[in-house]
Amino acid sequence: MTSRLVHFWRLLKWGRTLARHGALLGLERSPTTPMAFRRIARLARLGAFLPAQPDYAGAFEKIGPAAVKLGQTLATRPDLVGEEAAHDLLRLQDTLAPLPFAKVRAAIEQSLDAPIETLFASIDPDPVGSASIAQVHKAVTTDGHSVAVKVLRPGIDEKFTSDIDTYEWIAAHAAARGGELARLRPREVIATFRQWTMRELDLRREAAAASELAAMMSAEDGYFVPAIDWKRTSRRVMTLDWIDGIKLTDRQALAEAGLDLSHISRTLVRTFLTQAITHGFFHADLHQGNLFVLRDGRIAAIDFGIMGRINRQARIWLAEILYGLITGNYRRVAEIHFEAQYVPAHHNVDEFATALRAVGEPIRGAAVKDISVGNMLDGLFAITREFDMQTQPHLLLLQKTMVMVEGVASSLDPEINMWDAAGPFVEQWLRDELGPEARLADSILRGVRTLASLPDLLRRVDAHYPPPGAAPPLPPLPDVEVRPSGWWRYALAALAGGGLVAALHALTSF
Repeated sequence: MTSRLVHFWRLLKWGRTLARHGALLGLERSPTTPMAFRRIARLARLGAFLPAQPDYAGAFEKIGPAAVKLGQTLATRPDLVGEEAAHDLLRLQDTLAPLPFAKVRAAIEQSLDAPIETLFASIDPDPVGSASIAQVHKAVTTDGHSVAVKVLRPGIDEKFTSDIDTYEWIAAHAAARGGELARLRPREVIATFRQWTMRELDLRREAAAASELAAMMSAEDGYFVPAIDWKRTSRRVMTLDWIDGIKLTDRQALAEAGLDLSHISRTLVRTFLTQAITHGFFHADLHQGNLFVLRDGRIAAIDFGIMGRINRQARIWLAEILYGLITGNYRRVAEIHFEAQYVPAHHNVDEFATALRAVGEPIRGAAVKDISVGNMLDGLFAITREFDMQTQPHLLLLQKTMVMVEGVASSLDPEINMWDAAGPFVEQWLRDELGPEARLADSILRGVRTLASLPDLLRRVDAHYPPPGAAPPLPPLPDVEVRPSGWWRYALAALAGGGLVAALHALTSF
């Protein structure tokens, strides 16, 4: 377990790093920033030579890969962090300092257990992208296919784990303070973040997610997912078809290719909603660096390390909330929040509907560029505080991705209105899912499942209520605290230690 001193040291380093790169100047100069924070920020940069322009990307990169993930999200929201900061943070998406190819070659050969010449006819030593967790090289397989080879950075597992340990320590202390911080459930949020990142560090899981998404979106004309080369994929290496497209970050190249940016923007919104609402399985890392446009106008996605899932009931609630906001039916939006238990039952549903109207009405029908995100967020935070709404960790990925999608879509078409773009899709989906035919089909399905479960139910009832004359059940055992003494204590410790070593060996032997 990491000691308290180590956590304090990391916090001091991170704060000093942000200050030395000028990343805290905006907060330091803002009149809304608490005076105590401004004083700490001034102390943190004491004696430092600040750059002429704040180096946000450099600060996040210096802190570590977990911070880079946050920076990638902020890069999609110039309306939140400003144009200058967002443009600087774009460097985090795929232009970090690459590893020497000798290390990459060794990692590939060790992970795939074969000389690189037997796997690839050629591989470019210069990466086409170098991000916080992995870097990507273009290659040609021995059977002549152009592919992209993604290789995890050596030691990335340990770095992520150590950083998240400190995040968890911070979250635990924040939650212990109670009040507003406890309502935001920081420990659950960080636990969810740990789950995302641990999955992202196993490229076999990423490959499986890409394969599942490709099958799921095969009927969608505007979306493309590259195929996985399973023979050249392992826990630390993933090989997939090469994409010959234009990066979504290159707006000028998209325009020169004659592509309709407004159409691409709306396609991005529609395909995300298809994944999230129709299928409940969605790409949850949709920043510009992970999106390309093919010559025929289709959107191609890469980097499937972070994927989200939501069940059918949550998808119905989500669709109804979106449609209620689009149509101004705030009463129904409020009712859903109470049905889903996002808002405690002791509050008044009509008061909640009125609070939602105060936030929703100013943005209905307005383009993203005309919406004051600061005012909107201030209103939303006020509602969550007033009505005791706790953070929902299982919906964090969805919320994060919706923010990303809106940011990317508005970068292509500043005139887009997310509600208008989503409206027809959500309306049609709700008609299909909540119409009379869908309700009848659901009733039949529930009935069939109930009938199928009856035999097992009867067996369990029979086991719980034995026939007359059977031996009576044993009385409940008392709670006894067992404290082994003498040599038994050392024997049990040896067994536990041996089991731990065996488990670690099994986990690291793949």
